[in-house]
Amino acid sequence: MIIDKQEYHVKGTTYTIRSAAPSDAEALSGLRVKIDGETENLDREPGEAFIDPAGFEQIIQMDAQLTRNLFLVAVVEDKIVGFSRCEGTYLTRFAHKAEFGVCILKAYWGFGIGKNLLKQSLAWADSNGIKKMTLNVLQTNEKAIQLYEKLGFEVEGVWKHDRLLSDENYYHTVVMGRFVEEQRAGDSDQRKTVLAGGDKKT
Repeated sequence: MIIDKQEYHVKGTTYTIRSAAPSDAEALSGLRVKIDGETENLDREPGEAFIDPAGFEQIIQMDAQLTRNLFLVAVVEDKIVGFSRCEGTYLTRFAHKAEFGVCILKAYWGFGIGKNLLKQSLAWADSNGIKKMTLNVLQTNEKAIQLYEKLGFEVEGVWKHDRLLSDENYYHTVVMGRFVEEQRAGDSDQRKTVLAGGDKKT
């Protein structure tokens, strides 16, 4: 899906968040490899699961057409410095949710780029009937976890000993979700009944 671009001014830096375009594909291919080499917060070693420009162009075109997908880029002076992607599903039982992922060049950490990519994604989700947003985060990435909690995410579980990092230690992955529930008449009473032990029939 395509959304309107937004401009931000943070700590003397101006950046724009907009939907990805096919012309961004080559830059995104190189950027993804570079970011993977800057941090172990992400899933990949540099060059793993490589996506070439043609692959990115295909993803961008697909996401522009699908109402449950969103591909955003953050741009500083015509240079892409980060991106995020929301991917939904058209399986009926899971059509209410999408998964969020984000990566930012380390030189541009601290400018609110990740936060604003997520806020734009949440606004898009809320206005398009997506009730739940999910994400995964490394247990040691405490700043990210705190940000996600401020934006309404809750810890839903932990995948223990999920990642083996360069220090040869295993780390957990924290699973988080944000659910926007529509309050309907009778929901509150029914929820109380369920918590008390379930529906009773006479």
